[in-house]
Amino acid sequence: MALTRQKYTEVIGIASGKGGAGKTTVAVNLALSLQEKGFRVMLFDADLGLANAPILLGTRCPFNISHVMRGEKKLSEIIVTTPQKLRLISGASGNQALAGLTALEVTQLVQAFSDLPEELDYLIVDMAAGIAPSMLALMAACHRRFIVMRNDPSSIADAYGTIKVLLEDKLKDEIYLIPNAVKSKLVGEELFQRVNRVCAKFLTGTVRYPTSIVQDDLIQDAHTHLQPLMTYAPNSRAAQDFRQLAHVVTELPAVEKPSGAVQFFVSRWLPPPLSRELH
Repeated sequence: MALTRQKYTEVIGIASGKGGAGKTTVAVNLALSLQEKGFRVMLFDADLGLANAPILLGTRCPFNISHVMRGEKKLSEIIVTTPQKLRLISGASGNQALAGLTALEVTQLVQAFSDLPEELDYLIVDMAAGIAPSMLALMAACHRRFIVMRNDPSSIADAYGTIKVLLEDKLKDEIYLIPNAVKSKLVGEELFQRVNRVCAKFLTGTVRYPTSIVQDDLIQDAHTHLQPLMTYAPNSRAAQDFRQLAHVVTELPAVEKPSGAVQFFVSRWLPPPLSRELH
């Protein structure tokens, strides 16, 4: 089957209620799985205070988003190509100021993506853990929102809290819950159903289920070797799950036009200006 390119860049934000749920692992390997299918993909490590995606990809980033926010570099000047040929924009590491951007700064950051010359099918945005206002603003700027959780009480509670805040922030659509590091797909789906029933009972909306990622010791082995799972162990159980997640993503309905809110690549939805000859 021939590859169908995206008409517009689809932006997927990946978050978790707490650190340690595996959201960066999901973001990196989803990006690589989409790229493996032939799509044009970029990963934005939007954990602006503690960026980890470059480590998982085994790459160095001489410049990061802090240089853009200070006006020292353009966004296009900080993009690196990883050893896996993935295009990457790195967040900063150990930068407390960037961990708490104002609403105006988030808007400026999102709008900077409209000037990127590259044609992309997917932008994967790896968010900071938690529910800081800057994270919520970045999530609102994405077309779809994936919440990663593990099957333990604190991770479940934090994922539920994140969903609650997103729903209260009027982000009712396109929220997906990904159970990570579960014993089996059945356990993952049952975990999703359990959380979603609580959402339906106590919140103003529900979430969707794309798939689960099974527990796989090769993920930690890949991290130890500073490689993503998709290249370190491409035939592993979890790698197959990431491919399934990528397939689900490509089968989702096309994103709707933005409704006036701040969103990534919003200028690409606008018709080109009419040219006129001056007499």
